[in-house]
Amino acid sequence: MNTSASRPAGPEPDLPAWLATARVADEVRALRPDYTALLIAADGLRPGPSDEASEAILAAAEARATKHLAGSRPEDLPEVTQWREAFRGFGAKPQRTRPSVEALLRRLEPGLPRIDRITDVYNALSIAFLLPVGGEDLAHYAGPARLVRAAGDEDFDTFADGQPAVEHPEPGEVIWRDDRGVTCRRWNWRQCARTRITATTTTALFILDGLGTLGTDGLRAAAAELTDSLARLSPEARFASRLLEPG
Repeated sequence: MNTSASRPAGPEPDLPAWLATARVADEVRALRPDYTALLIAADGLRPGPSDEASEAILAAAEARATKHLAGSRPEDLPEVTQWREAFRGFGAKPQRTRPSVEALLRRLEPGLPRIDRITDVYNALSIAFLLPVGGEDLAHYAGPARLVRAAGDEDFDTFADGQPAVEHPEPGEVIWRDDRGVTCRRWNWRQCARTRITATTTTALFILDGLGTLGTDGLRAAAAELTDSLARLSPEARFASRLLEPG
């Protein structure tokens, strides 16, 4: 286990207070009344490159996902189909911009890329439970997380041809954002460069996106497994969570 990186000095963040500021906008609720988000904030994580522990978690999830597919295409699974429908609801073409869980499932046969300890764990959770999961570095967040429909002028920090670039979402696109701009485009399609998880991240936000097929119980079960896996890799980590339900 990599223990070379530790949490930077400074006061511990108030995770429950930060989560209390997150919200899902009414216009997103109107688009998908069955949408529920479960947010998990974590501090004291032990980051680093992929290792034996994260490899074991991801390999086990790949085996579970292969059983879920049972030879079928990812887009034929009900959990993926409903996300394709959600993308179409705000004008996205899922055959071009795939929901994140579908994109991961399509890479099962050659094996998912091993990125870093934290990213490997949340990718594992995504394919094991068939739901989109995002991970963000809270140290680079500005203000609260909120899921909204874009005006179209928000900044999205990314890379183009290997160089830093700024793009903008389409008007009406569903985006996660903070005070500085877009943190994830098209609900869960692509995360920004600014808040991405890296091999030095110690404080993170994980977003579990749930639609009707999964249900609240399924979302809670997925969250429990995610925190358990992260705690095994980071025994000193602490967690807080918040469920953003319809209504």
